[in-house]
Amino acid sequence: MTSAAAHRRLPCGVEVQTDRGVHVRVWAPSCRRVEVVRDDRSQAWALTPEDGGYHSGLVPLSRGDRYWFDLGKGRLRPDPCSRWQPDGPHGPSAVVDPSAFRWTDAGWTGVDRTGQVVYEMHVGTFTPTGTWRAAMEELPALADLGITIVEMMPVNDFPGEFGWGYDGVCLYAPAHQYGTPDDLRAFVDRAHGLGLGVILDVVYNHLGPDGNYLEEYSSDYFTEKYDNDWGEAINFEGPRAAREFFVANAGYWIDEFHFDGLRIDATQDIHDASPVHVLRDITQCARAAAPRRRLYIVGENEPQETRLVRPPSRGGYGLDALWNDDFHHSTVVALTGRREAYYLDYRGRAQELAACVKYGFLYQGQYYAWQKKARGTPTFDLDPASFVAYLENHDQVANSPFGKRLHQVCSPRELRAMTAFLLLGPATPMLFQGQEFNASAPFLYFADHKPELRESIETGRREFLTQFASVQDPDVMSLLPSPVERSTFEESRLDPRERETHAEAVALHRDLIALRREDPVIANASRRLDAVALNSDLLVLRYFGEAAGDRLLLVNLGGDVELAPIPEPLLAPPAGRTWSVIWNSEAAGYGGQGVPPLRPDREWHVPGECALLLADEALDASPPTESTDD
Repeated sequence: MTSAAAHRRLPCGVEVQTDRGVHVRVWAPSCRRVEVVRDDRSQAWALTPEDGGYHSGLVPLSRGDRYWFDLGKGRLRPDPCSRWQPDGPHGPSAVVDPSAFRWTDAGWTGVDRTGQVVYEMHVGTFTPTGTWRAAMEELPALADLGITIVEMMPVNDFPGEFGWGYDGVCLYAPAHQYGTPDDLRAFVDRAHGLGLGVILDVVYNHLGPDGNYLEEYSSDYFTEKYDNDWGEAINFEGPRAAREFFVANAGYWIDEFHFDGLRIDATQDIHDASPVHVLRDITQCARAAAPRRRLYIVGENEPQETRLVRPPSRGGYGLDALWNDDFHHSTVVALTGRREAYYLDYRGRAQELAACVKYGFLYQGQYYAWQKKARGTPTFDLDPASFVAYLENHDQVANSPFGKRLHQVCSPRELRAMTAFLLLGPATPMLFQGQEFNASAPFLYFADHKPELRESIETGRREFLTQFASVQDPDVMSLLPSPVERSTFEESRLDPRERETHAEAVALHRDLIALRREDPVIANASRRLDAVALNSDLLVLRYFGEAAGDRLLLVNLGGDVELAPIPEPLLAPPAGRTWSVIWNSEAAGYGGQGVPPLRPDREWHVPGECALLLADEALDASPPTESTDD
């Protein structure tokens, strides 16, 4: 039976056919003959060669059966499009029937581009047991916090017992370390039931060094034409089938697991000189896989290439947003005062923060001293929803020597004020797991590979961290955690009980997200706003709400400031109105010490290391009291 006569969801892989076993199709132009072999070697079935290097046929396997591909001379290899690797990338593949799962999210319509609050999650450390089922139990807490989208770090299968997922090698197989494919489906289904979207971090710029068998099927999966930061570059300019393997993968996660979008890792290393860039194809394939759902697709792009978020009609690739490292780097310098390595080109001044509010990226083609070249592209035609802003993410926390969280290395008062800047600012905010409750657990780099790779992983990590001059301190170097030890992974696990013991931090985040969602001015996705720095530490954001009134957000990262005179129009109330403080970061419920009253009719006293949110209100119309003095 040819593949054309079979009912298939994907170009390749093993797919259950009703009452007819499974249909198998694999692209293996490097192999003259391919056989499907039962895991116990008791039976084998030769596939029929097709044009273009494919092999296909019907095979009497059932759901749950395990199998290999024999590529000749007894070379037993897993299926490149395996939907599950129960024993990891080096073991046999298993037949999965995605239609067997009973979804309950028929009414779910997806997620919009605007109005979101994202939460980055690493499943293996999000709970003490590190499974999808355990993570599912914590979803109500995220919904209660006000999170709207969970961004799951990569879950394509990888070798060993622990890892970040960016060295995955089985792109269609959910990581066996976290449970079964149906456990992942149950997680997404439960999230949708709570009103949470889920997007998946995908890696299409390289494959990991352990368990990657693609080259045995075809050498055309990779190319030496381009340099790559992590290994061989993927060949998107070669045979259609090689490109299709990755493009179809984007639609697979949307279709079979009901993900609400993607976060595409390190797009600067997705090289393609084809007439249509593969990122555009990936985005279109993902959207086509869910024609009745709205998807949210985000890119990471270190050079800050804004073409990614422009529509195809304007020469873009059609993504919804880009991660904004400029926002992170500037805010972290403001909070810590440290300007080492890639923080070199930032001062952390209020002027930079105001520019982030108005323009997204700070570097849009200017010279960037750390890289000794120009960086970035213009953003002036983009709206705030084109950017995802964050104070922490997996990379940035782990890129400190000991994986410490910001609350452990800066002033609590400043961090509360900066959290307000993040969550009330115009860009889409993202929190990293545990950030909302000041997690005591660090987040470290960890990877469990075969023994011959352990030394190079450890050496490579140490060399990477030495770009920070302070890490070169011998005392610091001697204490760096080993990325290949299980203890490093275990140390990074969150303790969900800290949601209660660190309730003040949770209250801060919950209240700010509620303000973002419910305040009629701040919640308006089409709001007009402006920002200005009053000095090097004091920033003002003004939200123009028209009929709903205006809002002012004052963020002071320095000492107390007396504003007199006040020659700044953004601080002027609307005609016939005055300002009233409706929220402050120094409330006792957040662990603060209170703020003195703001007297908007006099000189303004703005307390240090504090954020104030003001709303305009009517002036007191009562007549002034007459003096009784003679």
